Amino acid sequence: MVTEPVPVTAKALPPLTVLYDGACPLCRREIGIYRGLQAETPVCFADVNDASLLLPPGTTREQLLARFHVRGRDGELLSGARAFLALWAALPGWRWLALLGHVPGAAWLMEGGYRFFLGFRPTLQRWALLLDRPGVEQTVRIRPGADDDAPR
Repeated sequence: MVTEPVPVTAKALPPLTVLYDGACPLCRREIGIYRGLQAETPVCFADVNDASLLLPPGTTREQLLARFHVRGRDGELLSGARAFLALWAALPGWRWLALLGHVPGAAWLMEGGYRFFLGFRPTLQRWALLLDRPGVEQTVRIRPGADDDAPR
């Protein structure tokens, strides 16, 4: 499902479009954080699981679900670290990471870290699903030891 549509006029640039896996509990949580920020430029979030979503030319739903993708304002499809860098550049509080990605070798290291994470993603998704289940108490601690005497 495409959410937060942004009207595009002939003179306006199309929005940065984040293509994410809405069935992934980790992805939903991360996208929820990004949606809560006020981007300086339009950002659209599209759940790749939505059958009505027009996929970028030359891609399959399976390819898009396997990695994080962003379609840039110029129409270029970015994936992995490059996609995160493009998104972070548009979001307040995250721009420093996008700038860090311009340091020689940083984007390459970020991509390596992302590929490493992808190997653990299925296990992390199962753990995150446990937190999403109704009836399971969800306690969030801001910092270790904070509010140790507070009732839960």
